[in-house]
Amino acid sequence: MNRKNLLLIILILAVVLALFAVLTVFFDQAVLVRQNTVYRAAIRDKVVAITFDDGPSAAWTPLILDELKQAGVKATFFMLGTQAVKYPDVARRVAAEGHEIGNHSFDHHGIFFYSAQEAAREVKEGEKAIRDVTGVTTKYFRPPKAWINDQEKSVFAGMGYKVILWSLNSKDWVTFDDKYIVAFLVHNARPGDIILFHDSGSVFGVEGGDRHETVKAVAGLIAKLKAKGYRFVTISELIRMDAKNVHH
Repeated sequence: MNRKNLLLIILILAVVLALFAVLTVFFDQAVLVRQNTVYRAAIRDKVVAITFDDGPSAAWTPLILDELKQAGVKATFFMLGTQAVKYPDVARRVAAEGHEIGNHSFDHHGIFFYSAQEAAREVKEGEKAIRDVTGVTTKYFRPPKAWINDQEKSVFAGMGYKVILWSLNSKDWVTFDDKYIVAFLVHNARPGDIILFHDSGSVFGVEGGDRHETVKAVAGLIAKLKAKGYRFVTISELIRMDAKNVHH
């Protein structure tokens, strides 16, 4: 291979990687798999649900809980079974303070690559681990990275689960500045939105990330949305409101 061709290949690879990085940071892949999931509520009431993935974390979840407690807000935490087992005191604090708990799988492996049976086992193992630690049996499931296919949705529905995605993504794992995160979310917030944050996780794992900006963004978002007349509810509360709206 001559030098010219080698440089061309390197250039193509660089462009592909750059496009992938841009799409990962600025595009929300969840919009591609929203069918037959809960990702927002069709209501007019000025309410939103704040949710957290990948926890609990010994470092960041307590700080987020402190902010929520100070603001008088309840949120929904989609826990990993492995993290709940690793940090049982933090997981129990989430439940004790009245927040809702959802299932984010046992160990954050992408269920998109599993058979339907393997995906079901991953969810059941996560359910058991969370229940053993917190005493809570949850039937809300959020797939890691929103990687889920129609067959898995059908399997989880047969298990009694509702698949919960989101309508607004903070992209806090990118470690954007909290002021940017808050400005983006406040500008785009609509009644019935489900907002995604992370109380643990990093780009390449379920721990090791820096969530300082998340902690500050949660406090800032709550203050600004309250000033606009919004209330904050859990996922189950939002679903009940949506069902009531549909009934009427």
